[in-house]
Amino acid sequence: MSATLGDKSGVKEIIGKVIEGMKNLEVTIQEDTKDSIISMDVWDWSQGVGLFSLYLYYKETGEKDIFQYLTEWFDRKIEEGLPQKNVNTMCPLLTLSYLYEETKNPDYLRICEEWAAYAADEMPRTPEFGITHTAVDSPNEGELWDDTLYMTVLFMARMGVVLGRDRYVQESIRQFLVHLKYLTDTRTGLFYHGWTFQENHNFAGAFWGRGNAWYTAGLVDYLDMFEVPEGIRDFLTSSLERQVSKLAELQAPSGMWHTLLDDPTSYEETSATAGFAYGILKAVRKGYIGKQYLSCGLRAMQAVVERIDERGVVHGVSYGTRMGRTKQFYKEIPQCPMPYGQSMTLLMLVESLNHFERS
Repeated sequence: MSATLGDKSGVKEIIGKVIEGMKNLEVTIQEDTKDSIISMDVWDWSQGVGLFSLYLYYKETGEKDIFQYLTEWFDRKIEEGLPQKNVNTMCPLLTLSYLYEETKNPDYLRICEEWAAYAADEMPRTPEFGITHTAVDSPNEGELWDDTLYMTVLFMARMGVVLGRDRYVQESIRQFLVHLKYLTDTRTGLFYHGWTFQENHNFAGAFWGRGNAWYTAGLVDYLDMFEVPEGIRDFLTSSLERQVSKLAELQAPSGMWHTLLDDPTSYEETSATAGFAYGILKAVRKGYIGKQYLSCGLRAMQAVVERIDERGVVHGVSYGTRMGRTKQFYKEIPQCPMPYGQSMTLLMLVESLNHFERS
């Protein structure tokens, strides 16, 4: 399936299919988690990324059925009871914070306040006060992961704005800075998947595609949340442009990126490519990076669209990825449709509408 990049109506048709594909994802592999990260009927990070893209699409279009889907999803999960607090289970709260502003539902606010306070004051920390990437199956003591910025730090910043608590906003800034300090490769501008303070290294030294995309896609939305101080904003966007400059060098002839960005023997991976496309297209539009990267983002968009089937399901997405001790570990992660693959694709497609000539 493919779309013409100059045809808005064609892209809008694909958007509708991708949304339906997300809502109806089927578990097609043997998962290695207690609760599914494929099915949308679970409260976890994977689903949280999907929910946020649906909310942004609702804000773009005003489609009430999307809003209804979101409120019904949260109401059902709240009634069932929320999971244990950790970095990954924080992710759905970002969407809930926006839904609170729309609905003024006091239950939404109560939950967001409670979880934001936990993130700011109780969540385990590494040296230099970075958020430890605690997960349901491991405390990951002393470890920084690039995933944390998207899964928890965006929500923390958002609640600082909602509650008028500058302390939360400032803490979000510190988290971006400490993560960039330990995860940035100074030779390339790319980001390592993680850092361990206990062993003082970057694990496999892997430039994992989706991990890098969490920064590319997350930063452009983070900068929309509040008036980031000029010096901090310039630091974050210069880090973004350096990353994108290297990504442009590493983009495959197909328009995709590999799951290990600098290893062409690793498979081409769709969620990272979609996340990069979204971040690049929006960053160009907002003036965060140079216009010369627009063609890179559009090529990536076309490559992703070609991986969407007739039911709106996005293929070539790597399953949830723990921290790898070898680069081979990343090459062996299975591929299957995932909520974040649908989500990053949806964000990319909606953003792309801003880059077509007005019809």
